[in-house]
Amino acid sequence: MFDMMGIAAAAATEQPFHAMAAEKVTGAKESIVIVRNADRFASFCNDVIGDIAGIVSGTAAALVVTQLVDVFNTGRPTLSIVLTSIVAALTVGGKAFGKTLAMTKSTQIILFAGKLAFFVENKLNIRIFTFIKKEK
Repeated sequence: MFDMMGIAAAAATEQPFHAMAAEKVTGAKESIVIVRNADRFASFCNDVIGDIAGIVSGTAAALVVTQLVDVFNTGRPTLSIVLTSIVAALTVGGKAFGKTLAMTKSTQIILFAGKLAFFVENKLNIRIFTFIKKEK
């Protein structure tokens, strides 16, 4: 998901969000901020969160494979190799699908991210975009 949002931020343009902001669409202003800071947003989403999620999922998959090998009492590495390959294929395929989707649906994805940022900042009172001055 985060890799998809990072790619979408890099692919999106500001114009649709300006039109949405003029119509008072929730999250449109935050979406403009995301697009204007696409380099930082993409770097955070892709490099920080995406890599952490990849490491955690790989470790979790290795633990599941270890448990399954113990359950089936097989000393052969075949089950381990097959299951690890399936997890790797799903991970790589999912990332490829997400990146393709991000390139074609970047406006919708960034609007969703903007709405999420709006909710976190206004409903939960947690500042995400600390470098932006709030209007009075």
